[in-house]
Amino acid sequence: MVQIDWSDLRTGLADLWDGAEIEIIGWVAPIDVAEHHDYFLLVVEPTCCIGCLPSNPTACVEVFATEPIAPAARPVRLIGRWHRLVDDPAGWRYQLRHARLVGTKDPAPLSRRALLSAGSLAAMAISLRPAESASDNDGAAAARLLSGALTIDIHSHAGHFIRENTALEPVAEPMRAGGLAVACLAIVADAPTHRVFPDGRIHPTRAPEPGELYAWSKAAFVRLLRLAQEQQLQVVGTAAQLRAAPTAGPSIIVTAEGADFLEGRIERVDEARIQYGLRHLQLTHYRPNELGDIQTEDPVQGGLTDFGAAVVRACNRLGIVVDVAHGTYDLVKRAAAVTTRPLILSHTSLTQAPGRYSRQISPDHARLVAQTGGVIGIWPPASIFPTLDDMAVGFARMAEIVGVDHVGLGSDMRGLTSRSVLDSYRDLPLLAEKLLARGFAVADIGKMLGGNYARVFAASVG
Repeated sequence: MVQIDWSDLRTGLADLWDGAEIEIIGWVAPIDVAEHHDYFLLVVEPTCCIGCLPSNPTACVEVFATEPIAPAARPVRLIGRWHRLVDDPAGWRYQLRHARLVGTKDPAPLSRRALLSAGSLAAMAISLRPAESASDNDGAAAARLLSGALTIDIHSHAGHFIRENTALEPVAEPMRAGGLAVACLAIVADAPTHRVFPDGRIHPTRAPEPGELYAWSKAAFVRLLRLAQEQQLQVVGTAAQLRAAPTAGPSIIVTAEGADFLEGRIERVDEARIQYGLRHLQLTHYRPNELGDIQTEDPVQGGLTDFGAAVVRACNRLGIVVDVAHGTYDLVKRAAAVTTRPLILSHTSLTQAPGRYSRQISPDHARLVAQTGGVIGIWPPASIFPTLDDMAVGFARMAEIVGVDHVGLGSDMRGLTSRSVLDSYRDLPLLAEKLLARGFAVADIGKMLGGNYARVFAASVG
């Protein structure tokens, strides 16, 4: 059972729970004169009369009760089936059907301040009180923040499964220890064709043989799924499975870094979805491929190719998150114009003037992703952020440019070639503590550490 918070109606996170059995607390607002009502509005604040019903569709819920309910002088607690409305002729956005009264609640804890500050984490079943803030002991508050939360690392290679013939490392235990619910675990589709050069950068070394990266990636997907099976990691394929992750146990989203395994064949997008559970596809990695150009090499294709645009459309149609990390600014511009779903840029950081081959992005680059409704993941290379405090500053800088609703965590766990300041999921509470210390509200930390990606996943995958 999930408790929906009123702030999630405003942010759109309530869309995640479409069709789910939920609990919500609010005030009964009748629309006619009677002692009991089986149809009424549930509102965030009490109304003085029928003539003062709210017109804002994110401040009220249309309720159909199984038995008539009497208005009370305090908020009521209802359980029912949540429904997101699309193009409702009356203008409503949400309904609670088959609603049952399960009790009332003293009004004091549901002041306007509490209702509007509880944030998206409450909808993800976090054990938090609305009054918690950075004024609490930050360490204790951070631990409570992550307890039972839908926290998501939107780019990870945890488990040491990228290469063949390597011993798999623990993933589930560090996730449990640090309070991470879900990791987007990514195979590396172009791994055989690149390496680190003496200049410290990764470059492609050769063109792949026909069929080579297809065969490589299929074997990598198998290794990833074997890791999940051996460590009892739940594989997430739907929004319902994603929202259940905090109680289901450590979970993963099957991801590919680079769509090189397609080798120009669009039907392989659906093949990877069906055979391996692919739900998150990064278009490019460390070689300019059939889809487009990359940040770390000179452009050769003018951004996103026609085939790349077709892959974006296919992902939109099939329910796969589109990730534009490593792609050039021109690639992202065309992807943003083509997509009908929010984009992800899973691991980067902000800089005012990126270098010629930099993996960092400019404010305009970041805004392109945000304008699709998407999310930019902040990553932890020590060469950019020497400490977790500095990484928290990186979150703040990105939030200043695109808004807190468009920032996420992309740890690149076990994928960095340099030192990481977040090299274990056990340290996730420390990062949350640093974000609290930077002045972020609990609700906003919940968005950045999972809620924002959950919104994009629901919009993309369903």
